Amino acid sequence: MKQRMALYLQDAHDLRDGLEYVQYAESRGFEAVWQAESRLVRDAIVPMAAYAAVTNHLKVGSGVINNWTRNIGLLASTFLTLDDLAPDRIICGIGAWWDPLAKNVGIDRTKPLKAMRETVTILKRLLKMERVTFEGEFIHVNGIELDVVHGRKEPRNVPVYIGATGDNMMEMTGEIADGAVLNYCVPPEYNIRALELLEAGAKKGGRTLEDIDRPQLVVCSVDNDHDKAIDTTRELLTQYLAQQPHIAKASGVSKEVVEKIQSILGWPATHEQITKAKHLVPEELILRITASGTPEEARKKVKEYVQNGCTCPILYPVGGDVHLLIDTFAQD
Repeated sequence: MKQRMALYLQDAHDLRDGLEYVQYAESRGFEAVWQAESRLVRDAIVPMAAYAAVTNHLKVGSGVINNWTRNIGLLASTFLTLDDLAPDRIICGIGAWWDPLAKNVGIDRTKPLKAMRETVTILKRLLKMERVTFEGEFIHVNGIELDVVHGRKEPRNVPVYIGATGDNMMEMTGEIADGAVLNYCVPPEYNIRALELLEAGAKKGGRTLEDIDRPQLVVCSVDNDHDKAIDTTRELLTQYLAQQPHIAKASGVSKEVVEKIQSILGWPATHEQITKAKHLVPEELILRITASGTPEEARKKVKEYVQNGCTCPILYPVGGDVHLLIDTFAQD
């Protein structure tokens, strides 16, 4: 039986190169591509549209956009448009964002659980082509619907996945979402607790754990030279442990290590700063929370995530030969 496999693209590659990567991934049996949207660097929607336009059956997901910066009407119409381009191939992955970035652009992330619940609930209703009136704490809409004059008027099959990290968000994901985009930079055993929370939430929603899809981001650096693959990952972890402390916490990284890295890195971090701080990230940590090394080593680590409940690895190539990574995990 084939293992479901997906590719994760962020901003480390030329955008046009990304079009070739997704076509190659499709040809090698990958199921999906997910486009990141995290730092203030690359919007997810434009690349998603491009990927959808140059592929035939690959699913295209946002991994993940935030629920604060797009009005609910615009959010729904955006995914309606993507579904027009690639019917039944679009996935909306959405997350609660993170500080300090959100705060630095003027977003006050109060009550993230309630804000997410309102967003997901109303988004799903709009994509079902319902006429919606809702007076919530964060969303206020009065008799709105997706105004399709030309084109398909039937309900759209756009599943909504939440990129959850905290316990409460994970449980709510099991209750209201079609899937959970499980975090990267965590050890495989992190999933044990995540699955317990998803199952508890699923029960609240009258479902079972098997009703919740569980793709998982996995940092993946593949090179025939083990040391080269490790060093590539070390640079990524240096940046992410400093700038996304919620991931550091989930990874089990000590507060002291994070603070040392943060004292060296600025915002945004320069390559020189990352090079100066990367020695603080030990190889043991890299091997524990990423799939880095030779093709054989990377496959073995990804298998651990699957054995711990991941339904579809979303492989994040942090550098090097993307084609080698795709070939390493080809399903054709």
